[in-house]
Amino acid sequence: MKPGIPKGTRDFSSTQVARRNFIFNIIKQAFEVHGFQPIETPSFENSSTLMGKYGEEGDRLIFKILNSGDYLSKVDETLLTSKDSSKLTGKISEKALRYDLTVPFARYVVQHQNDITFPFKRYQIQPVWRADRPQKGRFREFYQCDADVVGSDSLWQEIEFVQLYDAVFSKLQINGTTIKINNRKILSGIAEVIGAKDKLIDFTVALDKLDKIGKEGVVNEMVSKGISATAIEKVQPLFDFTGSNTDKLASLKNMLSDSEEGLKGVEELTFVINNIAALGLKTSTLELDVTLARGLNYYTGAIFEVAAPKEVKIGSIGGGGRYDDLTGIFGLKGVSGVGISFGLDRIYLVMEELGLFEAVTLPKPKVLFLNFDESESLAKMKAITTLRSNGIKTELYPDVALSGNQQKKQWKYVDKRGIEFVVTSIEDGKFKFKNTQTREENNLTIKEIIKKVQ
Repeated sequence: MKPGIPKGTRDFSSTQVARRNFIFNIIKQAFEVHGFQPIETPSFENSSTLMGKYGEEGDRLIFKILNSGDYLSKVDETLLTSKDSSKLTGKISEKALRYDLTVPFARYVVQHQNDITFPFKRYQIQPVWRADRPQKGRFREFYQCDADVVGSDSLWQEIEFVQLYDAVFSKLQINGTTIKINNRKILSGIAEVIGAKDKLIDFTVALDKLDKIGKEGVVNEMVSKGISATAIEKVQPLFDFTGSNTDKLASLKNMLSDSEEGLKGVEELTFVINNIAALGLKTSTLELDVTLARGLNYYTGAIFEVAAPKEVKIGSIGGGGRYDDLTGIFGLKGVSGVGISFGLDRIYLVMEELGLFEAVTLPKPKVLFLNFDESESLAKMKAITTLRSNGIKTELYPDVALSGNQQKKQWKYVDKRGIEFVVTSIEDGKFKFKNTQTREENNLTIKEIIKKVQ
């Protein structure tokens, strides 16, 4: 049987890891420049922590972990024969792989509230798992890079997150990203004025799919969820909502004139959009997208999603929003939060497609000591130890060359890895040192090598 890996997972080569680390480092630097502190949470949580926080669709995509030992021994025989998986799961699985980093973060805040100084700005870069159907840019195991603020109601946090997105994508040279923004209060207001308030979740989940399944698909899904024809007719203008952000805000204000909650959402969006216009962005565009819902139950205010440059056909490369009551689920009331996430794997695909990885190089030694004479190996290792203690990446080719062909193999290794400096032999206590780019050769002491390389 051939070895393999599960669908939706990947092995990463050295080149891919170097490129991924390049993205990680850019995001991490931006997080810290904006004042965020790192934390980490376990790869799996108690099922009770995760279930019910992502809506019905999200719950289906959570990977459950079977209990240890004979997990069927304590299950009632009647339940086993009924083959009701929804009831059986709770009996045989008490833990699950995390679906995202936001809910575990909310759990962390509640559990460690006495050790946290609020407002608390945290970032987290860790893998998450979703039992989704694998496709381009969508994996079952992938990294999220999250930043959140809890303990502040200020809309300046939303403005900072728009700036953070812009800063990261500018640094990665992904120009032309569109930061889409909406507000959950606006969606609630729309559901209210069209008479579908009791179907808010079904309404928003369907509306969020407009760019994927089109108008007809959205209408069909709304019908299947029991949303009335009258309500669907009233919501039709949203399918072709055009104009500038200012135009859209004016239209929404008029449309939601009878909804206090909807008007509050318009007010919040106006604050963010106007201040971003005054501050300016480097390479991104902020766009009000009234169909943006992201399908998650815990958002209560602003909702974000980042679209890649138009020439790259891929899903969102970032998203997030405000969640005023998420920690309340775990017993901590009155702590508002807002956060965003960067989709590392899709960002990688975008950069690959745009040819932005040319400057990313693999880690390699600055100096390589070739191994043509066993009697010199100890002296070379002593020199290597000295170079390393001076912060110079240095290696010894491990196998001794016993023939001319084996020496050629070592030179081929130098060429393939693009190593700049090579030491071939030791003569009269000095090292034969070669610059592979200029072909210059010198006999140098270890101190002279350090000076030359640094």
